[in-house]
Amino acid sequence: MRDQFSKSHVHLQMLCFALMGKMLAMLLILKPGTVSASLSVIFENPDPCALNGSSVEFSCSYNYAAEETVYKTAWYKGELQNGTWRRVALSDLPSYQNRFEYLGDQQHDCGLAIHDLQVNDTGYYYFRFDTEVYGRRSKQSVYLTVTELSASVSPARVRAGDNVTLKCETSCQLPGTVWFKDGLPGAKSQFQAQAEDAGNYFCAVKGQESVVSDLVALDVQYAPSNVTLSVDPSAIRGSWVTFTCSSDANPPVTQSGYSLYKDGHFISSGQNHTISDLQLSHSGLYYCQAWNNISLRGVDLMNSTEVHLDVQYRPENVSISTDPPHVVEGGGVNLTCSCAANPAADQYTWYRRTSSSSSSQLQVGSGPVLSLPSVEASHAGLYLCQAGNQLGGSNSTEVLLPVAKTDINRVILCVGIGVKVFIVLLLPLVIIWRLRRNSAVREEGSCHYENIVLKQA
Repeated sequence: MRDQFSKSHVHLQMLCFALMGKMLAMLLILKPGTVSASLSVIFENPDPCALNGSSVEFSCSYNYAAEETVYKTAWYKGELQNGTWRRVALSDLPSYQNRFEYLGDQQHDCGLAIHDLQVNDTGYYYFRFDTEVYGRRSKQSVYLTVTELSASVSPARVRAGDNVTLKCETSCQLPGTVWFKDGLPGAKSQFQAQAEDAGNYFCAVKGQESVVSDLVALDVQYAPSNVTLSVDPSAIRGSWVTFTCSSDANPPVTQSGYSLYKDGHFISSGQNHTISDLQLSHSGLYYCQAWNNISLRGVDLMNSTEVHLDVQYRPENVSISTDPPHVVEGGGVNLTCSCAANPAADQYTWYRRTSSSSSSQLQVGSGPVLSLPSVEASHAGLYLCQAGNQLGGSNSTEVLLPVAKTDINRVILCVGIGVKVFIVLLLPLVIIWRLRRNSAVREEGSCHYENIVLKQA
């Protein structure tokens, strides 16, 4: 009985020594400086900085004794709760739900990702892992800074030609930035402003273009450009037209900044000018002048290109001329239709009425000239010309075309009268010629007699 008790006592002592040895071994493992090689948590970047709205990853590794097995891992954040600083598991914080992702494993990788970062995510983060023997927390921490991009433009309002500087800043060091103008990439951070540079700008970090800064506006003031003068509707005599002047300018041109000129002479001020009763005198060259108190290369007043106002009207003063004026049966005659019109008349129609008592008219030709090469008695009558253009047509007054018949007796009489007139005109010339000839003969005979007398003497 005593031997049995002795054996039990020895066995109990051995068990106690074994437990004490194991506890001593564990104490040695946990003693600083002696077990750092076998027990450690290493953060590759202990002070990361990320943009609000972006994602961040913590690169982390951990070591432990070879004979242990990890069965649980967790990330914590330092939180001030009820005046007490505590480490709270991310899984227990509602603001992190569906936003954090454990990237590691239960061996040596303890990476963590946090998505859709918020400014209040800034703070200290810790890692913990548990084995079947002990739970261990990292003594070091990761301090995360969540920052926002701050964009600025200087100066915010400039005149065309001035220098502009865009700045994109954060509270920590980040890679280079890129600029966007009106949503399109490629804007420069320094440039000489032109009219087309006006707009909204924002910046982003290279590689993280989905996270952008707030918009900043650049206002570029410039002199009027693209000054144009339009006229509507078509210029038809008696109707109305409105001249409208427009331009691209910043600040916009006011009503008093527009002036209208005709053939170099001032007409009126204002963006619009209406003529209610167009006349031919309104035709001419018009241009518009714009001003907004900003110069362009030393020029204050900007002119539009000239617009030619051409007042149009349908044919008027339609008339008929006859060549020759007196028509004889068998002879030829041309009837010419003329008028004033703008645009020029391009449609001519000829009508003939056989007598003043007849109401019916017969169309007998077209074109500005009605040619009758061999007139007959049936061609006699009242002739009318209708001239037209794209605006309408007008009629001439009726012109009588009489056709005289040929009379042989009248012809013989005319011939006889012509012969008599010829004889009457020719006879004095013959008499004068004979008188001069006889006088010359007498003078020649007298000279011959005198020569004979002189020789005899």
